[in-house]
Amino acid sequence: MAEIALKVGEKAPDFALLNQDGAEIALADFSGKWVVLYFYPKDSTSGCTKEACDFTAGLKDFEREDSIVLGVSPDSVKSHAKFIDKQNLAHTLLADTERVALTAYGVWREKSMYGRKYMGVARTTFLIDPQGKIAFIWEKVSVTNHAAIVLEKLRSLK
Repeated sequence: MAEIALKVGEKAPDFALLNQDGAEIALADFSGKWVVLYFYPKDSTSGCTKEACDFTAGLKDFEREDSIVLGVSPDSVKSHAKFIDKQNLAHTLLADTERVALTAYGVWREKSMYGRKYMGVARTTFLIDPQGKIAFIWEKVSVTNHAAIVLEKLRSLK
């Protein structure tokens, strides 16, 4: 599997994707704020649900640090709306059905399960600083305590 081509200190690739309500959201919309940009494989699966619920649980703490949390997957706007409703998620999810951001961030990769190769999302989180530069990258994310780890790193970098 390839490594992420993006590096800490580089400008984060901009994108414009639809959120769960069908509104267009661009990374540039958050200039001047810290952005937690997490990429996940699929709505309503166990690991992705835990990760999303943990980010929602810590959302007030992220907001106190002048940051925004954005989740991105290749699922549709409709799928995101259902996922948010079912899990009472409070942060924005972005639909990257064309895999534009997934590709730009290098997280759309060949994966392997039970010997079968397929393309999918490598669970990855980027912390982007108020100037739009990548401040930290978590690859091969384990969802357990991930939101708390990201919050701790955010606080240490401010």
